[in-house]
Amino acid sequence: MNSLEVEIRELAARRHLPQASLERWLALDDAGRAAFLLAARSLKLRTGQLVGALELLEEIAARETTTAAQVLARPRLRGLLDGAGSTPQRAHAFIEELRAIRFPRLREHLGRIESAIAAMRLPHGLSVLLPRDLSSDELTIQLRASGPAQLGRLLDALVERRGDLARIAAMLGGDEI
Repeated sequence: MNSLEVEIRELAARRHLPQASLERWLALDDAGRAAFLLAARSLKLRTGQLVGALELLEEIAARETTTAAQVLARPRLRGLLDGAGSTPQRAHAFIEELRAIRFPRLREHLGRIESAIAAMRLPHGLSVLLPRDLSSDELTIQLRASGPAQLGRLLDALVERRGDLARIAAMLGGDEI
């Protein structure tokens, strides 16, 4: 067992990484194993993040017929490893970037929906929340009012934008309107 494998096994043991994920990691070539270890350490990836990132990384490499090290060397991912900001934020952004690489059409669709929401120019206190990874077609609307007058204004704004909200709900359901 070489030192890289020892380091990976130690980190996996500390994070209680499932055996299947450890095997997935060890199945990478040396450059991929080392690059992922660097990412795991730099971002202090939690167990669930490690599992998810390994799955995404393996799928990207297979789909693009490339190596894990080449995927992890991409500028946007490298920037997250080396960049500024809090470690948890960078770790989250790292996973999201892997997800965007793996599911580019999902990222495009999400971008269109987010643009439609931004175009509505909702007042402060009124928010449209999308399901994580567009995993459902449920639209959540959140109102935060600190008094009856503000509540009334927010409800009026909500009614005024009813058509736009229906369009966004349709987009979530897969209909482009």
